[in-house]
Amino acid sequence: MEKQWIIWARELQSISQSGLTYCKNEYDLDRYRQIEKLSREIIGKHTDVLAEVITEYYGKEAGYLTPKVDVRGAVIIDNKILLVKEKIDGRWSLPGGWGDVNRSLSENVKKEAFEEAGVLVEPTRLVGVLDRSKWVEDVCPYTIYKIFMLCDLVKGDFQKNTETEESGFFSLDSLPPLSIGRTTVEQVELCFKAKRNPNFIPVFD
Repeated sequence: MEKQWIIWARELQSISQSGLTYCKNEYDLDRYRQIEKLSREIIGKHTDVLAEVITEYYGKEAGYLTPKVDVRGAVIIDNKILLVKEKIDGRWSLPGGWGDVNRSLSENVKKEAFEEAGVLVEPTRLVGVLDRSKWVEDVCPYTIYKIFMLCDLVKGDFQKNTETEESGFFSLDSLPPLSIGRTTVEQVELCFKAKRNPNFIPVFD
């Protein structure tokens, strides 16, 4: 269960950004800037994140605030799943990342699998569309929808890249330490359930 303060901080950010985007009255704009400042202060008060980092994060957001989309591809062969080791934290996750504009869901999954694992894949079935905050207990300033797809492996091998160190196939009972913000054990379990059951109904929050 998420802490109430992070929910309030996100809501304040959403209100302030909408106001700053659509409002024209300078007095009201100033109030929306104050609301944004309150949101930043809430996050700063309850975390160890530096003030300049929080300010930079807020500076990247503009317009009506909407959830971010994270896509993940699950390749399962011989009851083992393909994972990649993230350079940023040395832990493992399903190949994936932020969805890019001008690409469909399947195109984004293919792109991420190739960039992070060096493999060509063919997405086949939807596993689920999950609200990150309901699966991970940490402090995240974003609202993130995570989309998981089952994929068939076409060909390829790991290639050196800027995001991951290596890749490997792992069984469910021998998973390496996971990069929890990207992939949880429960999410991997869902992928295995979908793979084993051709009538699996996609999960959503």
